[in-house]
Amino acid sequence: MIDLRSDTVTKPTEAMRKAAYEAEVGDDVYGEDPTVNKLEETAAEMLGKEAALFVTSGTQGNQIAALTHCRPGDEVILEANAHIYLFEGAAISAFAGVQPRPIQGVRGAMDPQDVAAAIRTEDIHFPDTTMICFENTHNKAGGAILPLENMQEIYKLAKEKDIAVHLDGARLFNASVASGISLKEYASYTDTVQFCLSKGLGAPVGSIIAGSKPFIKKARKWRKRLGGGLRQAGVIAAPGLIALQENVERLADDHHNANYLAEGLANISGLVVENNVETNILLVNVEKAGFTSDSFLKELKNKGVLAVPFGPSTVRFVTNYGVTKDDIDQALLAVQQLVNEI
Repeated sequence: MIDLRSDTVTKPTEAMRKAAYEAEVGDDVYGEDPTVNKLEETAAEMLGKEAALFVTSGTQGNQIAALTHCRPGDEVILEANAHIYLFEGAAISAFAGVQPRPIQGVRGAMDPQDVAAAIRTEDIHFPDTTMICFENTHNKAGGAILPLENMQEIYKLAKEKDIAVHLDGARLFNASVASGISLKEYASYTDTVQFCLSKGLGAPVGSIIAGSKPFIKKARKWRKRLGGGLRQAGVIAAPGLIALQENVERLADDHHNANYLAEGLANISGLVVENNVETNILLVNVEKAGFTSDSFLKELKNKGVLAVPFGPSTVRFVTNYGVTKDDIDQALLAVQQLVNEI
């Protein structure tokens, strides 16, 4: 089976398995796990932040950001198709008690003027705007890279209003590799950053949230409250270190494979590639070929290829290090056969 559902489906490398087996461990709740400490220090340095915290998932990292930056009854500005808004079970409302204020963007980027207009003025009828969220790369926009200039403008606006800026950088490493813009440059226009070790970087579990030392001190307590205080966590942190050391530059291979797949699909009658493929995600409309996304995926699975629905007629494919160029060729052949059968 060729699995193009997500870059979360990869299996840990042999180096990751070996690192997990050999990891030096301690009780992380006491701050005594040397492997976790090294992972956090490495991540903070890569992002140019003072400190970092190892968390169980990207969703938990984003919720910790909202819980730490905001108070119940506050408002958070984010893009209308942001992962935090669409795909995290309304957690920022359920846990932090904050109200999302969605702004319709273009390829995941909010217009700074729209953001400025959405910031609440002082009025007893209004919530306080206390956080603005970026997402880079933007999942729903097909792995689109958020322009650095867009981040700069909104960050400047936020600082003038004393509003925290959080980056959901689940696939930030993809953005950096594809754009050539350093992680530190992206992170410099944020107060806090979350990124996933378990997506394109290929670790089996875990994410990082980074920011100032005072922020991470508060975040650590929120992690504990959410049940995220782990004990001998070095066994899962060690693969994360391998991911940062060995799996960053190879993301370019995933991007190349995604473009190769997009070119092949675009040449199949009835299929329309909806996004400008910049990283490892592509969105394909199958309506003109006579399918709904569900019917297309059912038949495609029968031919040995997995993907996911991203709308009534849109299918999402995600390349990852478990998929080779030969696999892409086989996937393209399967799609061509499927379309020919209609």
